[in-house]
Amino acid sequence: MTRQGSCHCGAIRYTVDTELEQVMRCNCSICGRTGTLMTFVPEAAFTLVQGAEHYRDYQFGKKSTHHGFCDVCGVRPYGSGEGEHGSMVMINVGCLQGVDVRDHADAAVFDGASL
Repeated sequence: MTRQGSCHCGAIRYTVDTELEQVMRCNCSICGRTGTLMTFVPEAAFTLVQGAEHYRDYQFGKKSTHHGFCDVCGVRPYGSGEGEHGSMVMINVGCLQGVDVRDHADAAVFDGASL
């Protein structure tokens, strides 16, 4: 299913092909503080529609993951990195149109703190 996503102000917009089969809550130091629910998709399933000029990259620790945010509103609509099967995009489920994060209250925990 193709879904539309954006940051809060709409400066960054994207489409992503995902069924939201696996939604996760990460316990790393940044995701734990922001309470982000995410799903991972292959890079080919993601299309940035607009806003590359507003996307800012934040990295920490081993600097293997890009935790992006909008320079206008500060929301983190997606990030990127390398997964087991190559390049992937981490979609902030709360930034997807028509998705209620309360429907994913039982999300599995991804142990990002151990990376």
